[in-house]
Amino acid sequence: MPAVDKLLLEEALQDSPQTRSLLSVFEEDAGTLTDYTNQLLQAMQRVYGAQNEMCLATQQLSKQLLAYEKQNFALGKGDEEVISTLHYFSKVVDELNVLHTELAKQLADTMVLPIIQFREKDLTEVSTLKDLFGLASNEHDLSMAKYSRLPKKKENEKVKTDVVKEVAATRRKQHLSSLQYYCALNALQYRKRVAMMEPMIGFAHGQINFFKKGAEMFSQNMNSFLSSVADMVQSIQVELEAEAEKMQVSQQELVSVDESVYTPDSDVAAPQINRNLIQKAGYLNLRSKTGLVTTTWERLYFFTQGGNLMCQPRGAVAGGLIQDLDNCSVMAVDCEDRRYCFQITTPNGKSGIILQAESRKENEEWISAINNISRQIYLTDNPEAVAIKLNQTALQAVTPITSFGKKQESSCPRYYLVSPDRCHQKAKSSVPGVLMLCGGAPALGVREGAVEEKVRKWPQNLRNLELENDKIVPKAAARVPDADELIAPGTPIQFDIVLPATEFLDQNRGSRRINPFGETEDETFPEAEDSLLQQMFIVRFLGSMAVKTDNTTEVIYEAMRQVLAARAIHNIFRTTESHLLVTSQTLRLIDPQTQVTRANFELTSITQFAAHQENKRLVGFVVRTSESTGGEALSTYVFESNSEGEKICYAINLGKEIIEVQKAHDLVSEC
Repeated sequence: MPAVDKLLLEEALQDSPQTRSLLSVFEEDAGTLTDYTNQLLQAMQRVYGAQNEMCLATQQLSKQLLAYEKQNFALGKGDEEVISTLHYFSKVVDELNVLHTELAKQLADTMVLPIIQFREKDLTEVSTLKDLFGLASNEHDLSMAKYSRLPKKKENEKVKTDVVKEVAATRRKQHLSSLQYYCALNALQYRKRVAMMEPMIGFAHGQINFFKKGAEMFSQNMNSFLSSVADMVQSIQVELEAEAEKMQVSQQELVSVDESVYTPDSDVAAPQINRNLIQKAGYLNLRSKTGLVTTTWERLYFFTQGGNLMCQPRGAVAGGLIQDLDNCSVMAVDCEDRRYCFQITTPNGKSGIILQAESRKENEEWISAINNISRQIYLTDNPEAVAIKLNQTALQAVTPITSFGKKQESSCPRYYLVSPDRCHQKAKSSVPGVLMLCGGAPALGVREGAVEEKVRKWPQNLRNLELENDKIVPKAAARVPDADELIAPGTPIQFDIVLPATEFLDQNRGSRRINPFGETEDETFPEAEDSLLQQMFIVRFLGSMAVKTDNTTEVIYEAMRQVLAARAIHNIFRTTESHLLVTSQTLRLIDPQTQVTRANFELTSITQFAAHQENKRLVGFVVRTSESTGGEALSTYVFESNSEGEKICYAINLGKEIIEVQKAHDLVSEC
């Protein structure tokens, strides 16, 4: 160890300039040591603080590792291995936390505390002695100044004695303070070396102890565990790289598609439209009223679910019901100068919601899908096949045909006059006052006893009598006529002879509306009160058109085909629900909301009626009317009913039979 510079105590009393100069060097060294000690203490306190933070951090880390199991991950399937591994790591971190806590305590006792003691004891003592030495030196200088000013006169001996005593006392005080100050400065040269090395010895011992215990903790078992975890991570990384490569390939394929995928309505000229959809999903704009005349449009995600139209805003976890599509109608509409809008109307004829699609293709596919769902095709065993079949049947009208093809005779509807002995059979009905005819079939509203007497008097020669008009009851299958023989090519189709109730009332405010179908509000039908037959059906008008003949029911089938095809081609799916009342004299079409009779047909003017052979809900009839020119016109009307169309045909046939019975009764009465 090299020699240490020091102050000579023997020179303290003399207090020469050379001694004072050397003293200033020691004082400068002490000041530098004080500044350095403060900086070193800050660094050591930072290490100690970091170690304390490590203790808190490892404790928090252990808790977070255990909390992974309690997280409700939406995609947490297959995390069992991860959970067990994290549990083990949490245990290891807890053990490490114990070691970190012990290390923090050792650093506080062996590193931070010694340097604090050195600063507070040694450096503070030197600073205090320096101040005392300075005061003693100042007092000695003042006393020497008094002593130097003493006069030569003897009468001042007492004053001289006092000043001499004061000089001696202050010199002794300065000497003692200088001796203590010099000793402290000399000792500081040794203590600073100890103070610098002792904290680092504690730091080193603490770290060695920490790593030694850590090495004992991480034994061979820990090494094998870390090896297995590393293998698992490596396998996951391999899977990730393979999946990333697949996703990159898929991304390149998706990006390399035609630009039309990103362009809305890119194929507006000839879009590829699928009209056989029974479910549909996508974004639409929903029109909402915000005031009396103001509206807003909101882009939402819509999808069909069974017979319901659902809406799901972006970010929502589930969708909500917007509209029940069963038996509803849908049609394209013009709305606020926007393109591709369509409206869904409820079964009672009230206007529903208005939606806007982003392209013509989406618009027509949504209309087709909603129309298919409204027919409840989704309830069948094979809804896709049913939708395809119905749309193919409708679209066949685009290609002209020369014949319907041969149909089996058994498939053609036949209606025969019921014989009196069968009609006379009565059975109990579930509905009071209903007469059961034709082997238990209800007579559809015939009041019990009203026809019984007339049927009993029916002449025997009427039993095998066919109806005078062989158009109603064909006896044998005839040649199937061509389409041109039934309906003239290019014949217009009328879709809107049945108006919604609200539109009808609007048109009749202020003046009476007159139409060729006998629609009226004021006129009553007294024959309905006395009618032997009253049967009500719920129907929707599909269309009507002029025909060339009423010699066969094939004209009705051809009219059905053309009406359905025209609706499909022109996206006309809106229909209005009405009540069809069949009596023994007339066939009336009544508005269900206002009870206004919209159309009235005499049964005697109905020359043909039949239900569709495949879609049993379709029914039609041919009406013969007189023209002002003296000729006759034939028109076919097509309806869709909620029940089977054959029931409507049965009711019409029964009404005609009642008319024939009444004629026969009148004939017998006259005889």
